[in-house]
Amino acid sequence: MRFPTFLHLLLATQMGYLFLETLSVQEEEVSALKAFVGAISEDPLAKLSDWSTSTDPCRWYGIKCSDSKNHVISLNFANSSLKGFLAPELGSLKSLQELILNNNLFYGAIPKQIGMLKNLRVLDLSVNRLLGPIPSEIGDLSNITTLNLHFNGLTGAIPLELGNLVNLAALYLDRNKLSGPIPGSKSSNSSTVHGMAISESNTTGLCQLTKLKVADFSYNFLLGKVPTCLEYLPRTSFQGNCFQDKDSIYHRSSQQCISAENQETAEETYELSGGRINHQNLKEPVWLLILEVFTGAAFVIFFVTCFVRAAKRCKSKSKSNVVIPWKRTPTIKDHKISIDDGLLKTMLRFSRQELEVACEDFSNIIGSSPDSRVYKGTLKDGPEIAVISLAVSVSHWPIRLELCFQKEVANLSRLNHENTSKLLGYCKENEPFLRMLVFEYASNGTLYEHLHYGDTGHLSWLRRLKIAIGVARGLRYLHTEVQPPFTISELNSNAVYLTEDFSPKLVDFERWTTTIVSKSDNGLSYSSNGGLNNGFLENSETRKMYVQGNTYDLGVLLLELISGRPPHCKDRGCIVNWAMEYLQHSDKLSMLVDPELKNVKPGDLSVLCSVISLCIDPEPSKRPSMQILCAMLEDGIDISVGAILSESSLAWAELALSV
Repeated sequence: MRFPTFLHLLLATQMGYLFLETLSVQEEEVSALKAFVGAISEDPLAKLSDWSTSTDPCRWYGIKCSDSKNHVISLNFANSSLKGFLAPELGSLKSLQELILNNNLFYGAIPKQIGMLKNLRVLDLSVNRLLGPIPSEIGDLSNITTLNLHFNGLTGAIPLELGNLVNLAALYLDRNKLSGPIPGSKSSNSSTVHGMAISESNTTGLCQLTKLKVADFSYNFLLGKVPTCLEYLPRTSFQGNCFQDKDSIYHRSSQQCISAENQETAEETYELSGGRINHQNLKEPVWLLILEVFTGAAFVIFFVTCFVRAAKRCKSKSKSNVVIPWKRTPTIKDHKISIDDGLLKTMLRFSRQELEVACEDFSNIIGSSPDSRVYKGTLKDGPEIAVISLAVSVSHWPIRLELCFQKEVANLSRLNHENTSKLLGYCKENEPFLRMLVFEYASNGTLYEHLHYGDTGHLSWLRRLKIAIGVARGLRYLHTEVQPPFTISELNSNAVYLTEDFSPKLVDFERWTTTIVSKSDNGLSYSSNGGLNNGFLENSETRKMYVQGNTYDLGVLLLELISGRPPHCKDRGCIVNWAMEYLQHSDKLSMLVDPELKNVKPGDLSVLCSVISLCIDPEPSKRPSMQILCAMLEDGIDISVGAILSESSLAWAELALSV
């Protein structure tokens, strides 16, 4: 009888083990997570990829479960570049303690169902594109200690119900479009809330938050006076509003306050008229996905066919020792390098004679490197051009590099944005051997020249803001609107050319050098940003690394722009190391500014420094996408004519300098 008893015990133990294995997250919570994913239309960093490969939610990226593995206690997708709206089903995650979705592209309203998360301690929805009012239901989150709604487009009044958050220690509502008074006062002499006078005998609103240590209401459109119970906060916590409080700093102009009030009224009218957005319809349609798949497959087949044909022709070619000097006769006249030019059939092809005349017999050199030269010229019909010539001998130019050259020209020809330099055409000749690219030329020189060699007085604060936003827009186009993403090989102030009106244009004269010449020996090399560089083997991970490198370079470029310091200096070291001390303390940001600059608005400087801090994060995966960074600059910095004229007594002069 002992053996059956032991067998029964063993079976019972295994059954218990299986039961524990199957005891997973509750079905209601799994449904809520699926609804969360269903509301996301774009996941460029593939953060949600393992949600479809694993059946255990506790192993999904961004999810943390309780020790018993039957409840989700944390949902964290910070810095993930997710785009979509917040699903109301999130309110079903009853055990959730952290909801962290900062630095993404979530739009639409904050669902009121979030108020059902009674165990929530941290709610961070900052740096998104959320609109509409703050739901009063958030006042039901009795356990919350941190509420961060910073840098969105939230409108309406601050809910009186936030005063119920008795455990709240940190509140960030800055850089939204909130209006009305700050609710909460111990005095009836302050403003009213929702048309009702605040009683002198009762503490209401935010004055009930006895544990509140940090709060920021800056850069909204708040009215009235700062409640006396919040006067212990720094004055900067209330700057950039419409207070009638003489002690407040950096008031908005009355015109801005009136415009904001009118805009809010219009938005309310739109909402009441039923003009709400149907977020489900914003998702990418299935037919478009199918079309993209077939188009990609067709391109791959075409590319492979061209490569095979090129390889066959390569076997019959002989080698030559001809080198580039422009007018030298090739040593082997019958040496020909030519493959199917189908990739370039839509591009303008220049002759060597045309470019020789335009560039004054190739004597007008404006840049050079061991692998290339850059010439400035003027075509017959007037436009100025920059001609980049690749310095390589024909003996080091096999068919695979010819194909790579044509692919690179085709890639460059796709670019069409006001803040990127446009490729006008190319030159391809075998006798004498040469390969050239012809770009439009921005005639005002490089940003580096203006910052470090020219008259810095030409670069007013307003101009620098416009350049910063223009560069960000150019990168956003290259990283997110061009597929596959296009990156700048060496993003710095020398790669930013300025037009006559100081509009920036991103130019990558070194890209084809790093992607072609670097492969001329063995086909593989390491690029300047630390990634394996091979045009034929480039994959999504490699592109992601290049994109993250560009993001870091943008942070360095913005530091250079506002400080006037070079990126690297023998006496002062790296600009990032120098700036780190000031970036970490909001009261020291002014130390970063070029001393020669005038009319620097603290709000604009704060936005720039926030973007810089995100760009230079030592962990590449935490650097936000250019969609987020560009939106931060566009939404946080107002460079409209009306804003300029209302902020400064010298605005007319500043405006005249900037155009």
